[in-house]
Amino acid sequence: MNKHYLVTDLDGTLLQPDASLSPFAVDVVKEALGKGMIISYATARSYISSNSVAGAIPWKHPLLLYNGALLFDPLECRVLDGAFLDSDITNDLIRYAKSGYLLCPLLFALDDMDNEKVLHEPFIRSGERQFAASRPNDKRFHELMELACPGSYRTLLLTFIGTIDELQPLADCIQRDYGERVHLHLMPDAYIENHYFLEISHPNANKRDGLLLWAKHVGCKPEDIVVFGDNLNDIGLFQAAGKKIAVANAQPQLKTLADEVIAANSDDGVARFIQALQ
Repeated sequence: MNKHYLVTDLDGTLLQPDASLSPFAVDVVKEALGKGMIISYATARSYISSNSVAGAIPWKHPLLLYNGALLFDPLECRVLDGAFLDSDITNDLIRYAKSGYLLCPLLFALDDMDNEKVLHEPFIRSGERQFAASRPNDKRFHELMELACPGSYRTLLLTFIGTIDELQPLADCIQRDYGERVHLHLMPDAYIENHYFLEISHPNANKRDGLLLWAKHVGCKPEDIVVFGDNLNDIGLFQAAGKKIAVANAQPQLKTLADEVIAANSDDGVARFIQALQ
């Protein structure tokens, strides 16, 4: 069998609409991994969050987390590589958003022991409360009366949750004033109705550069990789990979970039594609 390299997004792609893995998908991916396929995922989630929904599969190859900001070894549970914003620009961005737009982000970061932390001010907006409620008893979350990034922390993401009318003006102005010093991504949230995520990270903290880093670690060329996606943050995967596959429920813009459109996540399109390769 030819060696296959596959990287899939999770939410809206491999996962069902309710953010679960079907038993069929679990069985197919387990069997493929056992036959030597190199399969991994690239997600906006952290390891803790992604493992909570996809942990039924014994992932063995590096994982791309936080939209490509972090490369993580799931076997040894350790950080392999990443692209981080320093604390000075992080704190500048926090002040910028609070003073000009009355918006405060969630700060996703690693502390000096590589522990994941989510720092935030008290949640007062409905989208933020819904997001936190979807992660009950998550020990990463720490509430501060005034959000600031400690000097020893490495920022993975600054995440704003709100409506498009709230977030688009902030995104436009950050793009204007910070330019190439940051990477911005604004996309609809899959689970909170009428809400968007605005994510700000290091310029290299994106799924395109993350996939190139992943390829080096697993020993393949980017053109050898098949990727699967559904949302706009998967455009980077499509830019870097050799074969781009969108699920039927994908955003129209992503479908235009795809080499192939397969069945929707609700119909286990990714798992069925993997099964056909075996």
